[in-house]
Amino acid sequence: MFTIGVDVGTSAVKVIVMNESGEILRTVSRDYPLYLFGEGCSEQAPEDWWTQTADALRELTKEYADISAISFSGQMHGMVALDGNGNVLRRAILWNDQRTVKECEYLNDTIGREVLLANAANIALTGFTLPKILWVKNNEPGVFAKIKMVMLPKDYIAYKLTGIAASDYSDASGTLLLDVKKCDWSDKMLEIAELTRAQVPKLFASFESVGTVTEGASKETGLPTSCKVVIGGGDQAVGAIGTGTVEEGTCSVSLGTSGVLFVAMDEFAVDNSPAAIHAFAHATGRYHMMGVTLAAAGSFKWWMKTLETKEYKKEEAPITNLGENKIYYLPYLSGERTPHNNPNARGAFVGMTMATTRAEMTQAVLEGVAFSLRDILVRIRALGKKIDTARIIGGGASSPLWCQIVADVLNVKVQKIHSGEGPALGAAILAMVGAGAFASVEGACAKLIRTTDTFTPNADAAKGYDAHYKIYTNLYEALKPMYNAISEV
Repeated sequence: MFTIGVDVGTSAVKVIVMNESGEILRTVSRDYPLYLFGEGCSEQAPEDWWTQTADALRELTKEYADISAISFSGQMHGMVALDGNGNVLRRAILWNDQRTVKECEYLNDTIGREVLLANAANIALTGFTLPKILWVKNNEPGVFAKIKMVMLPKDYIAYKLTGIAASDYSDASGTLLLDVKKCDWSDKMLEIAELTRAQVPKLFASFESVGTVTEGASKETGLPTSCKVVIGGGDQAVGAIGTGTVEEGTCSVSLGTSGVLFVAMDEFAVDNSPAAIHAFAHATGRYHMMGVTLAAAGSFKWWMKTLETKEYKKEEAPITNLGENKIYYLPYLSGERTPHNNPNARGAFVGMTMATTRAEMTQAVLEGVAFSLRDILVRIRALGKKIDTARIIGGGASSPLWCQIVADVLNVKVQKIHSGEGPALGAAILAMVGAGAFASVEGACAKLIRTTDTFTPNADAAKGYDAHYKIYTNLYEALKPMYNAISEV
């Protein structure tokens, strides 16, 4: 049996073929444009996702034609609007878009946080889908009037393969339209959005098949018409599947463009504090909590681009001085989500002197992202979760230095797994479950996921980082008035 996992990312789509032993046989990636403009606007063309995904699938199916099932991981929150003929009405507004400040203020303050928490388990954030829908209604009424279906990025690919408008509970959790506890669309939130149930997809568990590949899609991709299309989930939930983060209290850290700290839960729980820890459905069929820092590996990429350096040199930040660096970096290049929920936040270096080296500033970038992840961990621990180990994925996980910094700053063991594919691997596992190769996601993970390297916290470094973390948290509060002033200039 062969299954395919598709990861619809922000910069590229990655497609893998896996056999039932969990061996990844082939990987193909295709890039597509990202449109950044104005004050924090971020968009992509859904047609580009499909064109590049279909192209990657054609390459894979030339070698592996007998595909039993395909599933997906997708960048979350992106608003895909279709007309009555299934045509895209405008470019998708993405997860890192910050234009919806007024819409979030309306939702949180006028509609009220209590209403949102009671009906959607989360408060409004600029990244979520509902504020984007309201922005289109307020600013592009002609487009809004034509909307017959709103879906998410990975759902658009499933729609192109099957002709069926479907989504899953984990991805839908980030729309602010889902009653997360009940795993059903919230009538109250749909009313606020001025949408009907006919304008949102049918919901499935992430491991459920929604149909098979149509004749037309088969010709475009090379997939057989017998191939089951398993709906998959949001990138963080599916990435957690790819690390085996499926049992109660297990934790994963993602160092992708954004950074995520994710904790699996058997029972539903909601964070009623202003800290904005997300309460979402998991791709296992249960629940999870997570927090997001919007520029993790994105911060490092920006820093390397600013230095006109293509690669990071180990000698720039020797691992012997962890916990001692006195340069601080606040990774708020795209605003910040958890725990500050402040789209006006901006990145900053603090503490430089005439003696400051490039190496110290590079190290500060890695440490600042880790401190931002610790902000999330502190809040999740305050909600009663005991975390002593985290599995790490994402591009940043390829750096042993960064893995060690995360272990020291969070003061937890950090484990790498046998594959760096993360979300694509999780999607292929969901396809396996949907095809009937395994009875459950947990059973599949137990057989297919194994850990490799472990990074144990260094006691001296962890103690040093405790002191520096206190300064880091105070820096945000000190700079917060300036963020607002900058946004008003």
